[in-house]
Amino acid sequence: MKITSAEFIISNSDVQKCPNEPLPEYAFIGRSNVGKSSLINMLTGQKKLAKTSSKPGKTQLINHFKINQNWFLVDLPGYGYAKVSKSTKAVFQKFITEYFEKREQLVCAFVLIDIRLEAQKIDLEFINYLGESGVPFCIIFTKADKIGKVKAQQNIAAYRKKVLANGWEEMPQHFVTSSLDNFGKDEVLTFIDDVNKQFFESNSLGF
Repeated sequence: MKITSAEFIISNSDVQKCPNEPLPEYAFIGRSNVGKSSLINMLTGQKKLAKTSSKPGKTQLINHFKINQNWFLVDLPGYGYAKVSKSTKAVFQKFITEYFEKREQLVCAFVLIDIRLEAQKIDLEFINYLGESGVPFCIIFTKADKIGKVKAQQNIAAYRKKVLANGWEEMPQHFVTSSLDNFGKDEVLTFIDDVNKQFFESNSLGF
């Protein structure tokens, strides 16, 4: 897939106010400072589509971007370690949960994980939540340019071991990416393109 247009549509904290179009949505979410905005900009080929910041917790709303006029990329707030108040985190958690449990247009969530780190409890808990809630998702390992290939594979193997130990029968589908050199871009966009084709062929949401 080649992205020819990426347009910001709306930011809000109310799922009911999200775009009411019969288009597939892909939600990007991860622990704060995982490189989410950089990844989104890399995938879309626009350096400033998603706002990047050295301060965790920059994204605080549900942000919808219409891609190629036929699907939505959804930028969600990061979870954990953001320097915001407990009350703000509670609001984040509420509308993020509502989004995943009520948003019918959502076809896949991408959970972003820093490939340099050992499996984090908060990431494993979130993956388990998606699994228990029946939300389709994939894992995107970020920042591959900051680690050697051998170490990256070792870390993914260790992550797989942790996931299986948490009761999963197999490791969820995953991608390895680097926003610095576009590594993994084609694989992620090809996956989205394939899911889009299935979506439009089946029109399974019944709009």
